[in-house]
Amino acid sequence: MVTFTACRSKPEVVVPARATPQEVKQLSDVDNQRDLRLYVTFIEFYRRRVVGVPEPSAASSIIKAALSEALVYYYPVAGRLRELPGGDKLVVDCTAEGVVFVEAHADVRLEEFGTPLVPPYPCVDELICQVGDLRAVVGKPLLYLQITEFRCGGFALALTMCHNIVDAFGKMQLLKCIVDLARGQAAPSVLPSWERHLLVSSAEAASESYQVHNDAKSPPAQTPLMILEEMVTRTFLFGPREIAALRASLPARLAQSATVFELITAAVWRCRTAALEHAPDERVFVLFFTNARGSWKRDPPLPAGFYGNAVFNTTAEAAVGKLCGGPLTYAVQLVHEAKIRMTDEYVRSMLAVLARGERYVNVALDKTFIVTDVSRSGNNLMDLGWAERVGGGGSMAGDIVNRLASAYMSCKNANGEECVMMPISLPELAMERFASQLTAVTKDLARSSL
Repeated sequence: MVTFTACRSKPEVVVPARATPQEVKQLSDVDNQRDLRLYVTFIEFYRRRVVGVPEPSAASSIIKAALSEALVYYYPVAGRLRELPGGDKLVVDCTAEGVVFVEAHADVRLEEFGTPLVPPYPCVDELICQVGDLRAVVGKPLLYLQITEFRCGGFALALTMCHNIVDAFGKMQLLKCIVDLARGQAAPSVLPSWERHLLVSSAEAASESYQVHNDAKSPPAQTPLMILEEMVTRTFLFGPREIAALRASLPARLAQSATVFELITAAVWRCRTAALEHAPDERVFVLFFTNARGSWKRDPPLPAGFYGNAVFNTTAEAAVGKLCGGPLTYAVQLVHEAKIRMTDEYVRSMLAVLARGERYVNVALDKTFIVTDVSRSGNNLMDLGWAERVGGGGSMAGDIVNRLASAYMSCKNANGEECVMMPISLPELAMERFASQLTAVTKDLARSSL
């Protein structure tokens, strides 16, 4: 894997291009989760369509100007978080203090990152702004953007944002706004909507008692299994052949109805569990997130352009022996049942739990496969016109929680076929066993592993 050191400019503060409202914005009960007090990074890679157009030095200026214009629309992002008395709730002071922008250069070519361009990215920390403590969010800039230009004329955009302000879909929407403006559009394709009050539980609901499905009894912990062994990251691609192989192992009716997400998640959950060699009688979990923008049938619905946190988790559990010793069918059914549990009543009950300041995510990290699906978040719409997107996704960098969560993203394999890429981090020996388990599921999968 190629190694390099980026030469960074001094960080600049970019403020909105025009005057914006000076006000205080309330966060939703979902935004206000203490577990979301952290910064998360996405990286997008671009190749210029015509070398030297625009001039190498112009790309950073174009992106910086687009960022400044985007902050007019997303003006709360240029503000700062403030804790309310008691320390449990945050608000956004819309002060227009701005965000951080860094220009960097690296003596490396895009081709040296590999094809397809997927995690783990070489020297990923060189591509990302230095934020400091990733879990200290109060009073700090809410967005850090670094553009790193490569020797070939290509570049990377690394967007690091406070999770209390956006989820993965909101972050991609903001990035899309920057891309639209950098491409020369007069306004973003999607106008942002704040409307966080739609995800605030009523006082009456918050005072009621609800049963939220949460089977993991152990608190989140950096267990010895996950911190004493060296963690490695690999990405596996699921294209048409891999999906067909997984479907072929199911009964006809389930093979027809199972979604791609259910197939991949069930297969990976089983293989990960086997690779970590848990005892047969232990309980293991898969925790995944559902996007309320489309799945929650509330009235009124979340508006188009909503960029706050709007994902809710659900879990499936199984005994290790039954999960790994049984057919894939069993795991697929468990994942499907967890998905359909995400009803309107379930979402409202979780909002009530959050309004009381309680946690509804309570899992043992080594026994839980954590996954989110952003493969349909609009990567194909990230074209700059003068530069094309050639890869990107989650950075798989940061603390252990960031590294243990897998985000499904879309990409194309060497044959140009649309695929779902699945990055995963495991201890080194467990990774070897995991890859072997996947190979056992489908012989084609080994050829798609990077």
